[in-house]
Amino acid sequence: MYSVSREVNGKPFSIETGRMAKQADGAVVVRHGDTMVLVTVVAAQQKSEKDFFPLFVEYREKFYASGRIPGGFFKREGRPGEHETLSARLIDRPFRPLFDEQFMCETQIVAQPVSYDGQNAADVLGIVGASVALGLSNVPFDEIVSGVRVGRVEGRFIGNPTTEELERSDLDIVVAGTDRAVMMVEGGANEVGEEDILSAVEFGHGMVRELNALQRQLFEQTGRGEKRAKRVVEPAEKIEDLDRALADAYTGRILDAFKVNGKLARQRAIQNVTTEAVERFAEKYPEKDAYIAGVLGQIEKTEMRRMVLDRGVRLDGRGYTDIRPITCEVGVLPRAHGSALFTRGETQSLVSTTLGTTHDEQMMDTIEGESWKRYMLHYNFPSFSVGEVGPFRGPGRREIGHGALAERAIRPLIPNKDEFPYTVRIVSEILESNGSSSMASVCGGSLALMDAGVPIPKAVAGIAMGMIVGDEKVAVLSDILGSEDHLGDMDFKVTGTADGITAFQMDVKVSGISQELMKKALHQAREGRLHILEIMNRAIDKARDDISPYAPKITTLTIPVDKIRELIGPGGKVVNAIQNETGAEIEIEDDGTVRVIAVNAESSEKAIARIKEITAEPEIGQIYEGPVKSILPFGAFIEILPGRDGLLHISEIAHRRLERVEEELHVGDIVKVKVLDVNGDGKVRLSRKALVERPAGSEDQHSDSDGPKRHHRRRR
Repeated sequence: MYSVSREVNGKPFSIETGRMAKQADGAVVVRHGDTMVLVTVVAAQQKSEKDFFPLFVEYREKFYASGRIPGGFFKREGRPGEHETLSARLIDRPFRPLFDEQFMCETQIVAQPVSYDGQNAADVLGIVGASVALGLSNVPFDEIVSGVRVGRVEGRFIGNPTTEELERSDLDIVVAGTDRAVMMVEGGANEVGEEDILSAVEFGHGMVRELNALQRQLFEQTGRGEKRAKRVVEPAEKIEDLDRALADAYTGRILDAFKVNGKLARQRAIQNVTTEAVERFAEKYPEKDAYIAGVLGQIEKTEMRRMVLDRGVRLDGRGYTDIRPITCEVGVLPRAHGSALFTRGETQSLVSTTLGTTHDEQMMDTIEGESWKRYMLHYNFPSFSVGEVGPFRGPGRREIGHGALAERAIRPLIPNKDEFPYTVRIVSEILESNGSSSMASVCGGSLALMDAGVPIPKAVAGIAMGMIVGDEKVAVLSDILGSEDHLGDMDFKVTGTADGITAFQMDVKVSGISQELMKKALHQAREGRLHILEIMNRAIDKARDDISPYAPKITTLTIPVDKIRELIGPGGKVVNAIQNETGAEIEIEDDGTVRVIAVNAESSEKAIARIKEITAEPEIGQIYEGPVKSILPFGAFIEILPGRDGLLHISEIAHRRLERVEEELHVGDIVKVKVLDVNGDGKVRLSRKALVERPAGSEDQHSDSDGPKRHHRRRR
């Protein structure tokens, strides 16, 4: 067994190999504190027939890692949850562009947290583990990559912060890269400025280099170069005569296709070129359809990049910083609680906001424990949005990832539960797509929230940036098209308000991006974001004053804790009676918070009135009306509040002297009284005569019976 270690954020960080999973091509255990992740790599021996690199990354949490048994009927782990899917994507993205383009064997990276201490995150350990496992294997991967999470508490950056530190942090980002450059950045922030984000990335890249050095120490121990030689990658087939013939015959045709307006029309024009070329060379070069398509695809990529770098012109004729035309509409769905239609160029998102109650919160069951989620954003990408036919299944990794990014972008603006007690669900339906549909979801989500009356303080917008790198020139592109994403070198999504960044995600397809280029992209993204926000604010610039009449009406009350028992009643008798009478739903919490949930205002008002009656305390000077519950020689007891009686002394019934209470009152009579006093022990003293005008010429007569008296000295 081989092992190396160092300290990270005050706790030991170690990498070991040679003890577990020794039949895998590469296997390591990465540990931080008491969190341990087993990462394995296995690559098939045969070359895949797929036309893309078949890299599969799996991240699977084991509940035993935190000493828990999974919930549900089967009591075992099932299909990966959202967090597992996002963690797998986090590991996948920095490695995929670094593999040899000619290596086409199926490769599987599996990361499994086998111990979790509740404080140190496992996902970033999977990035380090994948790099070491690849390095120890015979898979042709020679780079060293590490990933770290960066937080900031009280102005101080922290590498791999604990769960408790992240709760106090104003940003949460993951940085992955090589020694030379950053390969991936992903995270969220509470409206943090561009310069602070750059500083966080720089801090994270410094830690990446330190962890890369730790990996090298392990490789030196294991003698990686001597013990495990890398596979030889066969060079790609090269038919020079065919390459020249295709370039001569079809470069001009491809350039002409670039001039066609519209994504689908442009794609058809390029596809026609490919179809014609395959037919033309079928006889001389049989069974070379895929090769011909690959050569033409490379010509398309080369010419598009040359057009951008040399002429400063993009596929749709825009300049580097130009944003496509944008239209924003709100209130487009009459029965949705809030809705918006956001269109930017050929990308369109129909977004709805639905408001629910605490019963609609989503229970999250992970190795971190059970938790409840009251805000969620779901992203759907049907095949018709790109003019294709495809099956309708559950959300894939891409949809989950895009939805999580958009959800993170808006999260800092969602009001807390005390301010807005609703569960909030946003759904983005992508109706058209030509680049940056996740950013359209952010913009549409912000508009739909305001349309629903959710009190977010300001709008959130997002923009996708791209980059084309040449030998001597670099172009940073704002609001990229789908083709610019596919054929370019970077996809950098940035979201935020006018005051700062809320989320971002960067992936590069080259060997990394420098700090200078990232700075340029961030500042260019800010200009584009402010432009989009200005257009959005013309449609709606603040939340509506009222929520939709079709949304449940939730009213929050606070009652004394000692009144909870009275409101609930024996066996829930009282609260159930209120719910049955009014049709409202009532939620009662241990701290005295009461939520009344109703489908209409009338039902809500009735329930609130009943709750106030039951839980109200008599107030001196207030007037109440209630039945006579009992009569005694010295007065009557009046029920002024449900279950709460007060004493109406015989001397306070009328302005004349009474010999018997029954001269004025009988059991069951409804009497209007005023509270004169509430004693420290809760006894209430009432007056009826204080509400009755004194007859002319009369004087008060007071009884000598028990009760409040006015003492007079008797003359003898």
